[in-house]
Amino acid sequence: MTKPFILNGGEDAKCTILLGHGAGAPMDSASMTAAAGALAAHNFRVARFEFDYMADRRGNGARKPPPRAERLIPEYAAAVDALGAKGPLIIGGKSMGGRVASMIADELLASGKIVGLLCLGYPFHPPAKPGQLRTKHLVELKTPTLIVQGTRDEFGTREDVADYTLSEAIEIFWLDDGDHDLKPRKSISGFTIADHLKTMAEKVSTWADRLVR
Repeated sequence: MTKPFILNGGEDAKCTILLGHGAGAPMDSASMTAAAGALAAHNFRVARFEFDYMADRRGNGARKPPPRAERLIPEYAAAVDALGAKGPLIIGGKSMGGRVASMIADELLASGKIVGLLCLGYPFHPPAKPGQLRTKHLVELKTPTLIVQGTRDEFGTREDVADYTLSEAIEIFWLDDGDHDLKPRKSISGFTIADHLKTMAEKVSTWADRLVR
C-alpha cells in the first residue's frame, strides 16, 4: 500500500534520506523528529514512514509487537518505490529501521535506486545479550554505509563493536557518551543532545557529499 510520509527539507535539497523508525517508537517520536530536523537543516530532504504494525497501533491502540526484521523488507522496498525520490537517495533509519534498510541496501544499490545507507543507532545486539549479534549480513555489505552510534548505546557500545568483523564499506561515527537515541549525559560529557544532533548532521553532510559528487 502507499505509505504516508512526513517530509522535512526542501525539494531542491542535494539528497533525499528515507528513514524507517525503531521497533518501539513511531516515525513522529521525539528522537526521529529531532534527527530529521537536524538533517533537514543541512540541506537534506528527509522522508519518514511507518511500518504497518506501528500504523495499526495508532488505529486500534493495541501494542502489537514488531514482526521479525526480515518480514519488514517488502514494506521498506515499497516505501522506496512510493517515495519516488528525484535525485540521489540514501536509505536508513533509527535502530530497527536502519537494520531493515541494511538488508536490502545492496539490492537497491545494484539497481541504481540508492547511493548509500545511514543507520542512526544500529542494533548490533539486543540489550544485555551481546552474544546475539545482528551483523552477519554486514560482513559482505557493498553499499557505502554510515552508522552513527553513541559510545554507551546498549545495543552496541564502542567496546562491543571494536571486535566485530564488518565490511570496509561501513564507517562508524561515534558520539561521546551517547545512548541509543544519541543522547549524552551533559554532566559527564559536557554535550547536549542538540550538540550531538548537529555533529551528526554535519558528519552525514560531509559523507553524503562524497557519494553524490
